[in-house]
Amino acid sequence: MATTQDDVRLLRSAGRRVTAVRLAVLGQVGARPHADVETIFRAVDDQLGGVSRQAVYDTLRSLAEAKLVRRVEPAGSPVRYETRVGDNHHHIVCRVCGATADVDCAVGSAPCLEPSELHGFVLDEAEVTFWGLCPDCQTSAAADAVTTPKGQQPSPPPRNRER
Repeated sequence: MATTQDDVRLLRSAGRRVTAVRLAVLGQVGARPHADVETIFRAVDDQLGGVSRQAVYDTLRSLAEAKLVRRVEPAGSPVRYETRVGDNHHHIVCRVCGATADVDCAVGSAPCLEPSELHGFVLDEAEVTFWGLCPDCQTSAAADAVTTPKGQQPSPPPRNRER
């Protein structure tokens, strides 16, 4: 895990001013990979107090533009952020609870996949999202199948867990 001094160096090397909010956001994203904005905001506000959501949104945008954080957008899920950048890895997302984990490149080097047609594009990245059920939801689904009366939907586990 990065130290505050590491984060200071990262911000400076990316040409960003070092501020308490930027350090807090970068630290919280590093501590909570795949966290959504609300989770990051609550953690930063707990840490610093009196921080606006807009300040956190603006900081995340700035850090993503500087390639210090990566914005991950699984379909149907809130935008998430992580500090693992520049390696073209992918993600696996639980359909039930939203738990998200990193998956290294499927085969070969970036962009990992070759499309059937390039249409004149030069590729530099491929984004793949694998979907399924995490171990907790598999266990819960098996338990629900045994205990839920026919015709009723089992209640889903809490959302926004990270791995």
